[in-house]
This record gives sequence, structure tokens and C-alpha cells, in this order.
Amino acid sequence: MDTEKLQKKYLPLTEAAYYVLISLNKPRHGYRIMLYVKEITNGRINIGAGTMYGNLSRMEKEGLINTVAEEDRKKIYEISEKGKIILKLELARLEELLSHGKSEMGDLK
Repeated sequence: MDTEKLQKKYLPLTEAAYYVLISLNKPRHGYRIMLYVKEITNGRINIGAGTMYGNLSRMEKEGLINTVAEEDRKKIYEISEKGKIILKLELARLEELLSHGKSEMGDLK
């Protein structure tokens, strides 16, 4: 895959999209993703149903995630190889931002 094209199309990720992708490192359904994100961010991020299902629908259509099962009328998703590439590119972008900020600002305690 052409990483330059992927970067231009998908980056930067919204915070919600970022957390959806990292949540799908393990198979989960939408509601479980919402709970997981709220838990790992200590309640800072609470993804609403509209945002969640909009992201899941778009990401599935674009091949960033795959449906792997269906349980009690709930789709279970996981990140695809394309999604992993996008996530790695975003992590590199975020690390660069952090590095530049620390370099310029020093330790702001």
C-alpha cells in the first residue's frame, strides 16, 4: 500500500477514530468499544452512539476494520491490516509532535 496516499487520506485521525482503532486490537462490538475508551481515558472521552456507529460504518466501508462475528444482533469488529498501517502512521505522527514539543518547551512541570 502507498503510505503517502494513506497519510493524505486519513491523517490526522480524530481522537474518536484513533481510539476506535486501538480498541479493535481485540475484537469488540460498538458498545464494548465505548466502555473500553471511557475506561482507558479515565472518563475523559465518552464516545456517543452516533459518533461510534458513524466511525464503524465508515471504517468498515473503507477497509480499516472488518466484521469478524455477530452476537445477539451485535457486529464484532477488529482492525484490518490497512487499519494497522493507518494506526502506525498516526502513532509516528503523534510521536513526532510530542518530540518537537518536548524539544522546544523542555520539561513543563
